[in-house]
Amino acid sequence: MADGDLLGPAAVREIAGRLGVRPAKRLGQNFVIDQGTVRRIVALAGLSAEDDVLEVGPGFGSLTLGLLAAAHRVIAVEVDPALAAELPRTVAAVAPGLAPRLEVVTADAARVTSLPGEPPAALVANLPYNVAVPVVLHLLATFPSIARGLVMVQAEVADRMTAPPGSRVYGVPSVKLAWYADARRAGPVPRTVFWPVPNVDSGLVAFTRRDPPDVMLGGAVVPRAAVFAVVDAAFSQRRKTLRAALAGWAGSAADAERILRAAGVDPGARGEALGVAEFARIAQAATIGGS
Repeated sequence: MADGDLLGPAAVREIAGRLGVRPAKRLGQNFVIDQGTVRRIVALAGLSAEDDVLEVGPGFGSLTLGLLAAAHRVIAVEVDPALAAELPRTVAAVAPGLAPRLEVVTADAARVTSLPGEPPAALVANLPYNVAVPVVLHLLATFPSIARGLVMVQAEVADRMTAPPGSRVYGVPSVKLAWYADARRAGPVPRTVFWPVPNVDSGLVAFTRRDPPDVMLGGAVVPRAAVFAVVDAAFSQRRKTLRAALAGWAGSAADAERILRAAGVDPGARGEALGVAEFARIAQAATIGGS
């Protein structure tokens, strides 16, 4: 991957100026302008020439060009119509031999339900800070073909996505991502590699899909929605015991305690101490108990 096949700061600003695009804070737009960071992300993603890759928020195409050189095909989902229309032209100008590998979809990645061609095997993206977790969870739920991924998010969000039970920042994002995949921090990213420069640093999160917790209900896996309802209730009042935090969800504190004991979970524990499998057991116990 030669530097000439990637965008540098001057090229990104030139495209932005020509299109009259100013990065929108409401869309969380911070564009990668450092070629070394692009090369690093592509290397860490571990893509093969057979992989179809989903990229969210390609922007001006900095990361897109790197992914195209490493993968079989890139499906780039861009919510900004002007950027989506310009991306194929940029690729054709910078790396014309890679242009046939690109498919651009103008859509909100948090709502997209179908993609053209073969389903993607990987997700690699620089995600807008304000929607990173909902986008990842939606895509993992909607496209089971996504077996692995590497996403760049705000450092604080990366910590939450990868936190283990008992961690100070363990919460809803940690548990819900753990339902789908094993996730880990894959390294820091300084704020200086972006334009405009954000007020925070970023981090890389790598994940590998795995099966949901093996908690069966009548021969079937406990529904994800039922488990996530328990998770949301448990963390809605972080300092309360599960008996108190789940009272509204269960119908009463007494019902919550009964369900928790049936699931083998201490009613005096807090949600921060539970792993995703324990939340699944709680959802199962509630269903079996008719609550």
